[in-house]
Amino acid sequence: MAFKCIIAMVKPDLTDKVVDSAKKVGSTGATIISASGTGAREAKTFFGLSLDIRSDVILFISEEKMVEPILTAVKEAGKFSEPGTGIAFVIPVEHTAGFESQLSQQNG
Repeated sequence: MAFKCIIAMVKPDLTDKVVDSAKKVGSTGATIISASGTGAREAKTFFGLSLDIRSDVILFISEEKMVEPILTAVKEAGKFSEPGTGIAFVIPVEHTAGFESQLSQQNG
């Protein structure tokens, strides 16, 4: 069985909405990591100090056949059509362990 990892970087106030939307279309869960960074435009400054740009990195591991619906749900819930709201991309997963219980939930 082929798996993919969907990685989404979203504004923290949209994280719950993104995860809930992905679960509604078949995601079995997510890992959320707090992060910071800058986008295409440099971080705004206030009196010469850089403002911290907070972001959440959300990792979804999913069967290959579920990538499109999950990615679509993530893009819509994360408001990715608006500038500066987030990005998502998909990478292949070579090996997995511990997915047996999640797969039985999906198929059972």
